[in-house]
Amino acid sequence: MSKTQSLTFARVPHSSPTPAAQRAELLKNPGFGRVFSDHMVTIKYSDADGWHDAKIGPRGTIPMDPAAAVLHYAQEIFEGLKAYRTGDGATLFRPRENAKRFQDSARRLAMPELPEDIFLEACDLLVNTDRDWIPDGDGSLYLRPFMFANEIFLGVKPSSNYLFSVIASSVGSYFKSGADAVSLWVSQEFTRAAPGGTGAAKCGGNYAASLLAQSEATRNGCDQVVFLDAVERKWVEELGGMNIFFVFDDGSMCTPPLGGTILPGVTRSSLLTLAKDKGIKVREEKYSYEQWKNDSKSGKLREAFACGTAAVVTPIGTVRAPEGEFRIGNGGPGIRTTELKSALVGIQRGTAADPHKWIHKVF
Repeated sequence: MSKTQSLTFARVPHSSPTPAAQRAELLKNPGFGRVFSDHMVTIKYSDADGWHDAKIGPRGTIPMDPAAAVLHYAQEIFEGLKAYRTGDGATLFRPRENAKRFQDSARRLAMPELPEDIFLEACDLLVNTDRDWIPDGDGSLYLRPFMFANEIFLGVKPSSNYLFSVIASSVGSYFKSGADAVSLWVSQEFTRAAPGGTGAAKCGGNYAASLLAQSEATRNGCDQVVFLDAVERKWVEELGGMNIFFVFDDGSMCTPPLGGTILPGVTRSSLLTLAKDKGIKVREEKYSYEQWKNDSKSGKLREAFACGTAAVVTPIGTVRAPEGEFRIGNGGPGIRTTELKSALVGIQRGTAADPHKWIHKVF
């Protein structure tokens, strides 16, 4: 049994875990988000009892009443973080930042805040239990903590009951193409988030609203969609699921500023710190789509990259819109992008020093 803040995690034995040979075959080429480990963590919440009934057991279906609040009013949040194999152990990268953002998302959606220590305990417990699902090499074990409203009612109000859970997926590369750089479609009809909305929260509704624009990107031969602001339709904000950075000919960088419409990415925050460590001038300022086009064509803009937990640091090569397309730099990974990705991945995988104490050792 494992205790944290008065919660005790019960362990439910798995009667038929995946055989080692089958697991090894799955880990050869897991892709992203389709290969799942054997176990899951669940914790219940009610207004009457608070957080209770914490357990880890076999991964399985979740019973759902058709009147469950989440099915009608989308009261749901989630997180994403990775466990890395390091020698004979495993680590998480800045998991407390994910725990804090989970609380921020909960507040925005009128949901109860899960204590940080319980969030970490749940993640550690699952990684420890399913340690054999962490791929060797460049792979990792992607953790998906999530919480949803499951009170049975049809009135429009915050639910009084919730379920928190953590599942895990063995993953490789996020993008299927395997290309050196991704291509982006600039959405000019759809926006991701508006001031006062839920853009800074990691909730399913934000992603559902991006799917039509992402389908448009796919139809136009692009890997991802990039959104402009909802007010003036001119400022670059973020991709469907990633933040964005720009690198200029003087060596400086900029990224759109947070302000309620952009998700405060853990990878984004880490890259800002690493860039400053290296003496790179970084500005958090607005950058327009027109300026992006002009700077790319003039050569002032040398590189651009997307970043996030799933995609890590991904170079952007081509940007396409209804009126045409333009290429950034040489269309592939740039020097600054490669340098920052190497610094980040080195810390995540334990091959470089960790001056900011970002690594959380699980075992």
